[in-house]
Amino acid sequence: MLNVLIVDDHPVVLEGLKRSLESDPEFRVVGEARDGAKVIPMIRDTDPDVVLLDMRMPGLNGLGCLTRIKASYPEIKVVMCSVEAEPEQIQAAFESGAVGYILKTVEPRDLPGAVRQAVSATTYQPAGFRAPGEVPAARAAGLTEREVEILRLVAQGLSNKVIARQLWVTEQTVKFHLSNLYRKLDITNRTEAARWAFTRGLNENVGDLSNVG
Repeated sequence: MLNVLIVDDHPVVLEGLKRSLESDPEFRVVGEARDGAKVIPMIRDTDPDVVLLDMRMPGLNGLGCLTRIKASYPEIKVVMCSVEAEPEQIQAAFESGAVGYILKTVEPRDLPGAVRQAVSATTYQPAGFRAPGEVPAARAAGLTEREVEILRLVAQGLSNKVIARQLWVTEQTVKFHLSNLYRKLDITNRTEAARWAFTRGLNENVGDLSNVG
């Protein structure tokens, strides 16, 4: 089980994050904070494995808070959660020690999987990110519409089983399409697939955490 401390100054979003994570039995929310300056004391009190940290907060912002966390508790995994999708901001977060960057537009049911993928270091892209130019990139690579669809879901951190359920196909069919897109992209695994998708903006932009019900 992963113990998570959530930091977000918006109460509705904070509650949405909490409910999304607690819907998965592998997560336990051990604390909540709305102020970045209170994070270090809360870490001492709650001993989390992961801090899910908002990028934009009054006072001490996400990057400043991230720097303090990594300086005092380098073993703790920090996953940024933001409405901002600027590449420079994302890069700054990773350079400061974040293990993941999740957009608040991520589908609530996919949040636990996105955090899990970030913590296990199998993917690092901002879940929910979608940039222009994705169709030409996919077409240039020779991907079919189904392969693009599966690649987007892989890049969101979803397992073959979950992808199969969402697309109403068998896991074997998902594996077949993955093998084909690996060959076309000249890659060998899911991490490389997620990286390829991220660098070309090939991610779905879905949902809103404030609508978690």
